[in-house]
This record gives sequence, C-alpha cells and structure tokens, in this order.
Amino acid sequence: MVMCLRLPSLTSSLFSPATTNSLRLSPAFLRRWRGRYHLQPPSPLLASASFSSQRTTATETSNEDRADGNSKSRLNNNSDRVITPLSQDFNAWYLDVIANAELADYGPVRGTMVIRPYGYAIWEAIQEYLNVKFKETGHSNMYFPQFIPYSFIEKEASHVEGFTPELAIVTIGGGKELEEKLVVRPTSETIVNHMFTQWIHSYRDLPLMVNQWANVTRWEMRTKPFVRTLEFLWQEGHTAHATPEEAENEAIQMINLYTKFAYEQAAIPVIAGRKSRVETFAGASKTYTIEAMMGDRKALQAGTSHNLGQNFSRAFGTQFTDENGQRQLVWQTSWAISTRFIGGIIMTHGDDAGLMLPPRVAPIQVVIIPIWKKDEDKPGVLNAASSVKEVLQTAGVKVKLDDSDQRTPGWKFNFWEMKGVPLRIEIGPRDVASNSVVISRRDVPGKQGKVFGISMEPPILEPYVKDKLDEIQSSLLRRATSFRDSNIVDVSSYDELKIAISKGKWARGPWSASDEDELKVKEETGATIRCFPFEQPQGIKVCLMTGNPAEEVAIFAKSY
Repeated sequence: MVMCLRLPSLTSSLFSPATTNSLRLSPAFLRRWRGRYHLQPPSPLLASASFSSQRTTATETSNEDRADGNSKSRLNNNSDRVITPLSQDFNAWYLDVIANAELADYGPVRGTMVIRPYGYAIWEAIQEYLNVKFKETGHSNMYFPQFIPYSFIEKEASHVEGFTPELAIVTIGGGKELEEKLVVRPTSETIVNHMFTQWIHSYRDLPLMVNQWANVTRWEMRTKPFVRTLEFLWQEGHTAHATPEEAENEAIQMINLYTKFAYEQAAIPVIAGRKSRVETFAGASKTYTIEAMMGDRKALQAGTSHNLGQNFSRAFGTQFTDENGQRQLVWQTSWAISTRFIGGIIMTHGDDAGLMLPPRVAPIQVVIIPIWKKDEDKPGVLNAASSVKEVLQTAGVKVKLDDSDQRTPGWKFNFWEMKGVPLRIEIGPRDVASNSVVISRRDVPGKQGKVFGISMEPPILEPYVKDKLDEIQSSLLRRATSFRDSNIVDVSSYDELKIAISKGKWARGPWSASDEDELKVKEETGATIRCFPFEQPQGIKVCLMTGNPAEEVAIFAKSY
C-alpha cells in the first residue's frame, strides 16, 4: 500500500479522476472541468482529441487553392478552432496542445499522466543525444532500486527536511505491515551513497561516475502535465571524486552539457547559473541550473547540476583511502534532466496552431501529403510520394507519408501542423508531371513559408530539405532568444523589481541581500531568484535591496 505524507487538495490539481478514461470527454464534463480550473470554454473539437471521424474538418485544399498558402487549411475561425488561442489563455492552450497533439493522456491516479507514443518519441530524442554525451564524458549507465528504506532519507538532515512533504511511502507488502517503511524513489542520492560506500575503498576506485534513466515519484500539491506530475521520467547522474576541485569541475561540466543541449537541440536559449542558498537542492553545497523563459514569460527550471560536497558521504560514511594511506570522505555530484523538458519545448515554441517542434527533437521532421482529385491520378501521385519518402529516409531524415484515404488534404495539413512537424511536402498530379514538389515550413505560415517547384531528383531534394531543417532550427532559436531578451528588465531598486515582475517580466539586478530578504521578495511579488548567471556584467554593483556592494547580479522571475 502506498501512502503519502501530504495529500494535495482535490481542487489543487489539473488532473481529475473524471479524466482518466480518455481525452474524449463529454460536453458536460468539459464545462465542469474548464470552470473548475478557470479555463476558457473548449472548442467544439477539443472533445475529440483522437480526431475521430465525426470531427469537423477545415476547408478542403486542392491543387488549385494551394497557391494562397495555408489560409484555407488553417482553423482560423471560432467555430472550427481546435486549440484555445495562446494569447487568450496560455494554460488552456498548453493543455489543448498536449491533448490534440496526442502527447499525453491522464493516468488513473490523479496527478499522473500516460506519455503517448508521439510525446515519448520526443523524450527518446532527448535520451539519444544525452546518452551519447554522458558516455563521451566517462559515465556508465546502471540502475538503482525504486524502493528506498526510509532510514536512508533520514540520514541527511536537510535532505529529509526538503523531501518529506513530497514522499510516497509503502507500509504494507505481501499483505503484511513492513518492519521498515519504504520510500518510492523521489531521487537517488541516499541509495547511491549506500552502494558507493560498498564499492569505494581506495583512490584507485575514483572517480566513480554513473547515470541512470529512471522514474521518480514526488507527491506534488499542484500538477501540470510534463511540468509537474506525481511521477515523471528523468536521468540522474551520480559521481564520486577524490577532491573538491574534481567535484566542482564535474558539476560545471554537466550544467554546460545541458546548456549545449538546450541551445543546439531544443532551440531553447536557457540562462545558466548558480542557485541562491534558498533555492539550492536539499543536501547540496551548490546547485547550478538552466532557466528557460516560456511563452507566458514564466521561468522553467529545465535542468540542474548539484555539487553535493561531502554532505552525503559524511552521512553515509562513504570513504576512500588516499595515496598517503589516510581515510577521506569522497566529494560528490548529482545532476538531472527530466520529461519536464518536453513541457519546456511546447511552451517555448508553440503557436495558436499547436506545436512547433525544433527539427532535431521532432519525431517526424517531414510529412508528405499526396493530393489527387481523380482516381486515375492516385497511382502516379502515390508512387511519386513513395519515391520521395525513400530518398529522404535514405538520407537520414525522419519522414512520414500520410497516404490515408479517410482524410482530406486540408485536414492533414492542419493535423500535422498542430503536431509541429517542421516541413510539409505536397505532391499533386501537376507536381508529378513536372517532377517537382511543394514544400511548406511550419515556422513560417502562409505564402512566405511555401516554395513551389522543388525538384524531386535526390541530388537536389535531399540537400534542400536538410538545409531547410537547419534554417528552421536556427530560426526557432533566434525567435526564442529575441523573446527572452525583450522580456528581461535591468533593475537597480526593489521598486523597479516589483514593477518589472508585476508586468510579467524577468528582473535582473545586483544582489547581496540576506536569505530573509530573498524570502520577502517571494512573499511580496511571487518571484524567486532563478539564478546568478554565469555571464556577469562588469563594473561596480550596488545591491538593489540593501544598497550595499554586490558582486553579482541575480535574475528574478515567477516560475513553474
């Protein structure tokens, strides 16, 4: 039996037991659900997240009307709108995108989610990149048990204090009450140290560097799909070193790796830096973070790397014999990125049409839509589409041919746009006759993003598609960077900070005040110190709160 030490109230979560059957919800329930969470009324199409055959379709798009871009294929009126407009209700938009893009569904336990294949494919893209990088930096994958003795959690004082409210605890197993209650893994520092103590004996055993891909459970008060759920997936790295310098270098190396991933793969311009004492991970000496600005200008902690110092090794007696024959405590790190990053990708790049995926993490990079009116045109169009698919697959492009007969081309345009596929290739009878294709970019709607007459010949088509995918990747990063920079305000006083936060901005200013002052800012504005950025401005700084000298600027923002 699983019990929690702190149960969330029934109205505090975006997950509800009534949603557990599927996202194909009754109108009556949708009205109650939207009202309960103060969201905008759902569109007529929201209740059909699986795009059933009864769903109203957009205007059908033929060869002749493709010339005016996506205007006829977009759901651009209230009666046909699939997704709540982003500017109207960001939270409702986010939930609509997850439902309609088939990223996740609600689990039977309130606060949990089922990650659907399309959503999990994004996680696989994250895994594939990071797994290679972890191994390149000398880490080996392994696995630790999910159940942890409660006494382990109690060994490190700040750790137990920080995690106790979120613990799920097993008290009965096999029909009998357990002699010692077990914690369902919230994080693994304690059990890792228990094992490290058995494996590390000499300096020759160091550094010990491992990583695991696993699930964790944290009994959250307020949940949001991908961003904050009772159970989520992540990787957690754990290392042990002989010196504090090695541990610090490791912690910095891993946060830099996360930064590189965010910029180069997810096209998210994160700000890397050090957490304040108040925001430091429970049990760590220092916490480093990457902070991302979402489309509603809230901050998302997208990844962390902790220098644990000797806090856990002291609690568990994790020691080694150094070169002089002396017994020493090891120095440690831990670091993680989770499925929360998928939420970050959605909220950074999406628009009113739905997802907008960076090509390097997109499960499908190119979708091919064959178009025909007459039955005699169908074989030629499908053969050409199949040939284009083969060319791109051979070139290493993730491509899908949507040759289903059940939906119109216009419906398919909307569907794959909503799922965020970076490029769409259209092939009709006239394209077959001219041995060419039409290519549309997801990030540039309408005529501007559509190019006609691209040759089907592999030497031309293959590099063209790859170049366009690279352009989209770069364009999304530039767009997100511009949005971020335009919403960060430099402040020099507490009044200026409060004004900036009240306008939904991030505030950046010199800080050397106390933990109590930091908590005051949180209480009065709802904002926290997201980090002290690694990149610091030069010159004399004066603390915005106290007027005393300050060595660093901090970034304040409201966050998820």
